Amino acid sequence: MDKVYIEGLTFQATIGFYAWEKEIKQTLVIDLAMGWQIAPAAENDDLSKTLDYAEISEAIVEFANANPVDLIETLAERIAAFLMAKYHIPWLRLKLMKPHAVHNASTVGVEIERGQPLTGQQR
Repeated sequence: MDKVYIEGLTFQATIGFYAWEKEIKQTLVIDLAMGWQIAPAAENDDLSKTLDYAEISEAIVEFANANPVDLIETLAERIAAFLMAKYHIPWLRLKLMKPHAVHNASTVGVEIERGQPLTGQQR
């Protein structure tokens, strides 16, 4: 299975359970791997046949800021569903981190995997 990935996408969003968290923006970081057959894009150097990681990065930030939630678990699930539906991604692994949310930890977060990995010439 081929993968298109984005690592260390860092942005600010409103997220958190506590009242004070709903009044501020906090740093979030996403690592994302998306299953995709890249051969069709590579054959003719055709961006329209691959996943445009710049466009997807912007879409993630816009989505997160337009859909504030309390839990990173909720945001991870919603981003995964959004990306799979919008870009027809058959499989993805998404790691969503909230740096320095816990004293003495560099980051905390969740990692989810959704969909079915591509095999052979699927897509």
